[in-house]
Amino acid sequence: MPINEVVTIDKEFTDFVKNRLKGLPLSIGDEISVMILGNSMEFKISNTTPKGIVKIERSSVLKILSETATDKKPRITYEEIGGLGDTVKAMREIVELPLRHPELFSRLGVEPHSGVLLYGSPGCGKTLLARVIASESDANMYLINGPEIMNKYYGETEAKLRDIFKEAKDNSPSIIFIDEIDAIAPKREEVYGDVEKRVVAQLLALMDGLTERGNVIVLGASNRPDSLDPALRRPGRFDRELEISVPNADGRLEILQIHTRGMPLAADIDLKNFASDLHGYTGADIKSLCRESAIKAIRRYLPEIDLENERIPSKILQSMEIKLRDLYDATLEVIPTAMRQFYVERAKVLWNDVGGLNDEKKYWKITWLQLSTHLINLERWVSNHLKVYYFMDHQVVERRFLLEH
Repeated sequence: MPINEVVTIDKEFTDFVKNRLKGLPLSIGDEISVMILGNSMEFKISNTTPKGIVKIERSSVLKILSETATDKKPRITYEEIGGLGDTVKAMREIVELPLRHPELFSRLGVEPHSGVLLYGSPGCGKTLLARVIASESDANMYLINGPEIMNKYYGETEAKLRDIFKEAKDNSPSIIFIDEIDAIAPKREEVYGDVEKRVVAQLLALMDGLTERGNVIVLGASNRPDSLDPALRRPGRFDRELEISVPNADGRLEILQIHTRGMPLAADIDLKNFASDLHGYTGADIKSLCRESAIKAIRRYLPEIDLENERIPSKILQSMEIKLRDLYDATLEVIPTAMRQFYVERAKVLWNDVGGLNDEKKYWKITWLQLSTHLINLERWVSNHLKVYYFMDHQVVERRFLLEH
């Protein structure tokens, strides 16, 4: 089975792969993906004995060849996206459908959308969604990073834009994705330089008319849609605007399941409950949170590992797992994007530091103690009355309260 990763193929590695394939029906030509230590590794079945469909058992003999398989273009699927169900559905209708089946729109005598503007908080999946749409529609994708395309020399930026649009038309169906579009197309009445005004005018001219550009759709992404030139937001340019918002509890659960599917989680971890505590976390935050929890887990196992050895014993690797406390400890390191504007460093002030106000202190002690013993009530009360200060989950609030008593 040729593989497309550089690894040391020995008996230990072969036995590990065999254990992962045990019980699976396989035949020549099958391509399978195996999660190995949190990473996906692709395998291809080159030969079987006997011929036909075989099943891997404990007594089966498995051989892994050292040849590297032919490189393939990495494919991103809709399974990589979580928490954007309605947006994905809309994007498939607006972008993927006309790229794959333009004859539908020709038959009805209408032109498909020429552009879609994606806006929302950073880290919510705007770029990922564009990449998935391009991959699933088998379209060529041309990425334009707003700040990178700007050039101080006269006419250079406009020439780059024209070249990209021409190449996209020649290789259609294509998707042109302009990230941070507000950097190259701000409101012309608010800029003082001629470069920005010329770039906006050039972009408007290139986007005006789908028939001239061929089967090409333009996607734009911005964190500040109100700063864009109004001419770009009229029909004929960016026909549709889709908000990519911060995920809710169900969306956070989907994202958690995506990023933890290759992670060895402890049996007592309930991702649904954990996702409900991650208020304000975006997809990028959750990805960083999973990485940080893995680092926390590694720290627990470091005393058992001899770092001077060339290889870590597989017994230790197989025993490693991420515990619930690793996930919650990681929330102290990763601040949710949607709450950063409200985040303040907590001063270390105890009850004894407050002089007088005995009745008030007694009232708040009783109130907080009651709330901390009823976590559901605590979450509801904080979310309704202290939204500005609520940047951690209720378990962290409870833990910090109990540390002082």
